[in-house]
Amino acid sequence: MNVQIRKMTIKDYAAAYALWQNLPGIGLSSADKEDALCAFLAKNPETCLVAEDAGRLVGTVLGGSDGRRGYLYHLAVHPAYQKQGLGKRLAQASLDALRAQGIEKCHIFVLADNQEGLKFWQNTGWELREDILILSKSLCSGKDQGKC
Repeated sequence: MNVQIRKMTIKDYAAAYALWQNLPGIGLSSADKEDALCAFLAKNPETCLVAEDAGRLVGTVLGGSDGRRGYLYHLAVHPAYQKQGLGKRLAQASLDALRAQGIEKCHIFVLADNQEGLKFWQNTGWELREDILILSKSLCSGKDQGKC
């Protein structure tokens, strides 16, 4: 296995989305549409990465920042490549790119029923915060819903 990690481009979208769709624990929404991901990549060109083996996309991580804190989304590794350190490599490469931008702390979101994901993150040094809650509000409703 000769897996290479490189910056993600919008040309990777179809393969990345197919990977995300086929993995448990990845929550997909309208924020994962191609145009939305294109905008995310434009804002975060150094921190969104893919892993390839012989030209085949086998892993992803989307790293971004609000200028103060970093966030990782969609760390995904094809099942045939799991448990070999590739997820750790992808996450670390994105974290290194965020650190190079001056980001000192990073957060992740793990779906409550994703026990495998939670175990992965805790085993790689992430701490479960029980002192905060996440609240969300949709900014799209009614006639705007189809645009979001």
